[in-house]
Amino acid sequence: MNNPLPLAQWLCTNRHPQHVVAFAGQKLWTQADLINDVQRIYGWLKTQPGEHWALCFDNSYDFLAALLATLHAGKTPVIPGHRREAQLREQQNHFYGVMSDTALNLSCPVINPQDLICMPVQPFEPVHANAGVVLFTSGSTGEPAQIFKSLQALDEEIAWLAALWGDGLCNCRVVGSVSHQHLYGFTFRIMLPMALGLPGDAAMIHFPEQLAAHSSHPLLFISSPAFLKRLDVNLTPPDVKRVISAAGKLDDDTAKMARAWLKQPVSEIYGTTETGVLAWREHSPSAPVWQPFPLVNFIAQEDGWQVASPLTDNNPVQLDDILEFTPQGHFRLSGRRDRIVKIEEKRISLSEIERRLLTLPGIEDAAVVPIMRANRIALGAVVVVGEQGGDKQRWRVALRAWLEPVAIPRYWRIVERIPLNSQSKRAWTQLQELFDETR
Repeated sequence: MNNPLPLAQWLCTNRHPQHVVAFAGQKLWTQADLINDVQRIYGWLKTQPGEHWALCFDNSYDFLAALLATLHAGKTPVIPGHRREAQLREQQNHFYGVMSDTALNLSCPVINPQDLICMPVQPFEPVHANAGVVLFTSGSTGEPAQIFKSLQALDEEIAWLAALWGDGLCNCRVVGSVSHQHLYGFTFRIMLPMALGLPGDAAMIHFPEQLAAHSSHPLLFISSPAFLKRLDVNLTPPDVKRVISAAGKLDDDTAKMARAWLKQPVSEIYGTTETGVLAWREHSPSAPVWQPFPLVNFIAQEDGWQVASPLTDNNPVQLDDILEFTPQGHFRLSGRRDRIVKIEEKRISLSEIERRLLTLPGIEDAAVVPIMRANRIALGAVVVVGEQGGDKQRWRVALRAWLEPVAIPRYWRIVERIPLNSQSKRAWTQLQELFDETR
């Protein structure tokens, strides 16, 4: 396969106008379509004063067009990772306006690019050398943290992935069960197919039946452990050339089941929003070790590990995972140091949930813990209420404005004025005892 094309050249390439960029069912979008759609958004954006624009799209092709228009217009795309109005209102100081394929009731400008009229054709300005995108990740305190990813780092990351797997992906279509609104999906469903010239599915796969229906072309399947666990082996499998999983640890049983059905071992990626990709492994043997990418440098610290690579401008970044290295330079993951948990491959901050709970009427104190049931993690909350008591159903409804569904506690214990300190060992022991009583 040819060398991957840097993002700044995606619209300035000799790719044929009828080259297929994206698809959704039988609908195809070509390179010519992409240039026209970017041109419409670009012409409008050039007239707008704001420098930062949030992109909130379900459709990956529409997201791609808005992304390129924003970058060529000399502005910075902001990828909040969701379309929840309440949370977007809290984040409005990070962007001037929002482009979205859904109506949003916000005080800032909100535009659906489909509503824009065609502007006179004008040549695209080159993408700035220091351009990049802004994403968000859960901080240990529960406050979403801004992460700036330079295009140089994003292009470098794709070069690593292309060197590792690119030769086996010729003629593949890229489909995925993960969202392009987070770095993993953005990297593998937007950056990788565009850089390698592979058509990408504009829709996200939600059910195994949708995956099985992709039977007419060989596939690169971008997935997660949660989706792989739900595969229906009674369906006729599609022609998958490679399946990649990330955003959560893949267990051996799920990997074996997926390999038997898809006729391909699962390739797994390890990384973070802050660092980009760090290592990979392939589930051919059981419990494989992680192989770092060649330019990634792991630095031992008294309290864990830091990592530096060209993807971080060689600036060390602290890891919250606990790593155990082998003499050969491989490693295993053996837990986490922070209060972030992965549920259904979503990064959930326990501190953020506690912070949200404390804003609800009737709750004076709260602590949240992960609860394991039948090999699945759910969340439990112990809340301290005043004399008026509490209504957990009303609290659940209120939390939906800010949180992912999997971040809303399933198990509740309502108590009266028991002092809780979520950072102390005594409080954690007390919480576990309280949950043990209710199960």
